[in-house]
Formats: sequence, structure tokens, C-alpha cells
Amino acid sequence: MARLTKVFTGRDTRYFELFEESISHAVTTAELLAQFLHGLPDHPEIAREISKLESETDRVTHDIIAHLNQTFVTPLEREDILELASALDDVVDLIDETADLIVLYKVEAPMEQAHGLCDLLVEATKALAAGMPRLRTFGDIRHYTVEVNRLENEADRLSRSAIAGLFDGGIDPMVVIRWKDIFERLEDAIDACEKVANILEGIVIKNR
Repeated sequence: MARLTKVFTGRDTRYFELFEESISHAVTTAELLAQFLHGLPDHPEIAREISKLESETDRVTHDIIAHLNQTFVTPLEREDILELASALDDVVDLIDETADLIVLYKVEAPMEQAHGLCDLLVEATKALAAGMPRLRTFGDIRHYTVEVNRLENEADRLSRSAIAGLFDGGIDPMVVIRWKDIFERLEDAIDACEKVANILEGIVIKNR
């Protein structure tokens, strides 16, 4: 299958264009989330902009599935296309969910660790965006995937520390619950980036 897909890679670039569009939305929503956190409690319109981009990412995912249903020979194995499309969609979904929680919980000022996690999320999406074009030629992508794995490990440590800190300072229990949810959703988004990185690396290895 890998040999056959290589023959057709140059003929149908639509999948690659859509994957690159999807990760571009992930970068933009991550950056918007960072702006939203830094500007709290102002600029609620940023959360609405994130929601619009989440809907646009859903459209990209649907376009990928529709194109897959119309295509007999694909440049990647069909299950890889579906898995990558779903994983990319998850990244933006989780960013949108984080913004929704901040609005729902009426957060007026962010905790320092939230800035740190959001910055790691932005870096992870940018690393994926930088590596995604290499999928077109099945070029070496490890520089980018290793970076995403490093960022995920750093986010895991920061999230554990942040959640532990919530229970150490006599903070109001409702505040603890709210920020625990937000920290966990941010970590989930970074975990989703790592899943995308692992899928990309697997596709490249399979098609060499």
C-alpha cells in the first residue's frame, strides 16, 4: 500500500491542504486563547472568535471525510487520513472547551500556571504547523514531533504542580474546582497535540 500511495501523492494534494488548514486553525485558536487569558476579564469577543474557528475546523474535517468518500485512490491510507483529521479536530475542540470554561466560570484573572500551559500549547501547535508540510513528501518530521513530545512532558509537570498548588493554599473550594477543570483541559489540548505528532510520525515511517 505504501508504494502505491507514493505513486499518487503528487496527484491529489487536497488532503494535505486541508490538514495544513486545520493545524493553522489550531495555531490561531491557541494564540487567541493566550490573548484571552492575558486580557481577562476584558475582550469576551475573543472567546466567540475561538468558537467560530472551532466551527470552521469542523467544516475542514467534514471536507476531508467528503473527499475521502469521493476518492478511490488516496495518497495516504484511508484509516490514517481519518485518524489524523480527527486528532487535529480534537486539538481545536479542546481549546474551544477551555475558553468556554473560562466564560462559564466567570474567571476574572488567570493564574500564572495557566499562562505557562497556554504558552506551551501555542508552541506545540506551531511545531505541528511547521512540520505538517513535510507530510506531502513523507520527509523527516522527527525534529518537530520530538519538540511536541518535549512540550507535552513539560506541560504534564506544570499541570501536576498547578493542581497540587490549588490544594496547598487554603483556596476557596469552588475556585479549586474551576481552575482544576481549566488546567486539565489545557493539558488535554497539549496531549492532543502529542497525539497528532505521533500519528504524523507513524504515517511518515509507514510510507517511506
